[in-house]
Amino acid sequence: MQDLIIATISQGLLWAIMALGVFLTFRVLDVADLSVEGTFPLGAAVAATLIDMGQSPWIAMSLAMLAGCIGGTVTALLTTKLKIPALLAGILTMIGLYSVNLMVMGKANVPLLRCETVFTLTEETLSVSTPIATLIVGFVACALVGILMYWFFGTVLGTAIRATGCNSQMARAQGINTDIMVILGLLISNGLVALCGALVAQSNGFADVGMGTGTIVIGLASVIIGEVLFGTRSFMNLLISVILGSIVYRIVIAAVLEMGMPPNDLKLFTAILVAIALSMPLMRGKLNEMRKRN
Repeated sequence: MQDLIIATISQGLLWAIMALGVFLTFRVLDVADLSVEGTFPLGAAVAATLIDMGQSPWIAMSLAMLAGCIGGTVTALLTTKLKIPALLAGILTMIGLYSVNLMVMGKANVPLLRCETVFTLTEETLSVSTPIATLIVGFVACALVGILMYWFFGTVLGTAIRATGCNSQMARAQGINTDIMVILGLLISNGLVALCGALVAQSNGFADVGMGTGTIVIGLASVIIGEVLFGTRSFMNLLISVILGSIVYRIVIAAVLEMGMPPNDLKLFTAILVAIALSMPLMRGKLNEMRKRN
């Protein structure tokens, strides 16, 4: 039971990096970006292929993140320069990246058995078990990403990105180039998603061309659950809420699997869970109105 809890929290921490990327587009930029379903397996494909070729996992993850940034930039350019709606631009990038991922891996699946990964390096360096190594890597990665995001979005450039998402017309009136801000936001977001893909691939021991399916729903579930349960009082609170939301989501998934739910029904369960979470503010408002009337 203890190993299951550690493994669940570890997966929640790893996937929280992707949730932070989705949070950036969904909440900060107010953009529906579906390209994450392509950049997530792109990060996994690049990292797994390089590691399988004997490359250092640190270099592999850096290049995976760079590949994700390029994918996000493509979506941003389609949106800002060609004036394609963000939703459609993300779908076009996602579709195109499916073929790119196959070209990167050369096949549909790349195993990482007996390959050196960040998790095996952590096990050897700290002399810990695999679950503990995964927990340590996930915690450190989340802490670093969270701290860097908090620092960056407190700078002038980061504030300009946030202003673009809040009110693009007002941002332009203040002299902000909103197109550049959207490009930067999508670049950073998809870079984080690809980094998460690289870590998840190493944790799972393989990269698969279809592993990005449903990624956006998982990210949204983590963001919404975190906001509903842990609040949105400040930007730091938002970042922590997203990370905790990812952990809670994984705990819920592990619990329903333990209760006997077929794995094939997980997507449906997640969709229902997100719908309930999204409707919570409206339900709270209705309850408050009823209490006032009574």
